[in-house]
Amino acid sequence: MDNKNYHILIVDDEVEYQNVVSRILSVEGYMTSTCINGLEALNFIEHNDVDLIVTDIRMPVLDGEELIKSVIARGYNIDILVITAFGSIENAVDAIKLGVSDYFVKSSNLEDLVLKVNRIFRYSRIKRKNEILINRQNASRFYLESKNDKFREILDICKRAADTNINILILGESGVGKEVVANYIHSISKRAKEPFIPMNCQVFPESLIESELFGHEKGAFTGAITSRIGKFEEADQGTLFLDEIGDLPLTTQGKLLRVLETKKIERVGSNKNIILDVRYIFATNKNLNDAINNGTFREDLFFRINTITVKIPPLRDRREDIPELIEYFINKNVIEQNKGEIKIDEDVIRVLMSYNYPGNVRELRNIIERMVALSRDGRITLEDLNTPGGWQSYNTNSLARSLKEARNDFEKKYIEEMLITCGNNVELCSQRLDITSRQLWNKLKQFNISRRK
Repeated sequence: MDNKNYHILIVDDEVEYQNVVSRILSVEGYMTSTCINGLEALNFIEHNDVDLIVTDIRMPVLDGEELIKSVIARGYNIDILVITAFGSIENAVDAIKLGVSDYFVKSSNLEDLVLKVNRIFRYSRIKRKNEILINRQNASRFYLESKNDKFREILDICKRAADTNINILILGESGVGKEVVANYIHSISKRAKEPFIPMNCQVFPESLIESELFGHEKGAFTGAITSRIGKFEEADQGTLFLDEIGDLPLTTQGKLLRVLETKKIERVGSNKNIILDVRYIFATNKNLNDAINNGTFREDLFFRINTITVKIPPLRDRREDIPELIEYFINKNVIEQNKGEIKIDEDVIRVLMSYNYPGNVRELRNIIERMVALSRDGRITLEDLNTPGGWQSYNTNSLARSLKEARNDFEKKYIEEMLITCGNNVELCSQRLDITSRQLWNKLKQFNISRRK
């Protein structure tokens, strides 16, 4: 993470002081924005990525202490540095207790403020690299230990291709772990210490996807109140993983092709070329040959992205990996849900081994997550698997149905439960399901699901 991508929000009702701090930090190479009170700051961070908030304590409308409490309560992963007057250091100490990173006395030399910001930035960069490393190790563990010959062959291809810069296209059904494989390729490549940036092309509307990819300049369109880098720039020196590439709009496909050929981009609203060094990995669950024949995917782009193509087998075709996946997800959820040691009964494993998993590894993960949450006395039993309203349809009696019937039944139940969880909010539900709102509306119609309260 370069400091030019580190976004600092300065919150102070003294505009002159605010502007001085902004200029000094901008000279240091940081990207800065400003707000005059805590309420304006909360609205800003709701719509923009912010890495550090530098805030005064005493402000009208919403003061610094309330801003800090709100940022922490809402779960934003943002560092905070408090600016306070000399006579109010006790307020800064109280803020430190709330969880802020550091404080700065307003009458002090601004060079000290720069030193503190630099220290927070360096710590943030180290923390991010550690988190990336831990996530890679956890995510790839069960892939590296696969017992399936076909999958091991795919991993061998990935290992041999990892240290090249050639484009890789990963194919496979939804939920097979295409992003995990892409992350694995990155983690064993020469770019492993640089960022791995994933982006799902399916979740962004056509009007926003180019801004998300290319970034934009301030004033490029309504609502662009500050300049912002896109995924291409975020991934510079590292790897950009574009998932569901088959859903990329045709106009954006043409621009992506040009980027792959020239290794340059222009932010939306700018004509300045930015040279990039990025490794690209693509993935889709669609048949791109059919998409080419239908006119929804460019043939020249297809030839450009599939220098090496790997197809991840569905979970039903590598059942020998299911026991280790079950163990992995149990251990993971025991930690995340703050549970004690949990054992799973053999008859539960037999049922899970027999199921066909239309949702693949993602579906198995969700099943285990739910069973760990419902487990009692340190055991997962068939009763936990078959709890009413959840997984009672996936017992041994259901295995007589066709795969299509089982898939439709699960999909309907899952959408109904998710819709209820999201308070019948279709937009939120579609985000949780990782599909577009239009696809969700089609599913509601297909399965005759009503949005009842």
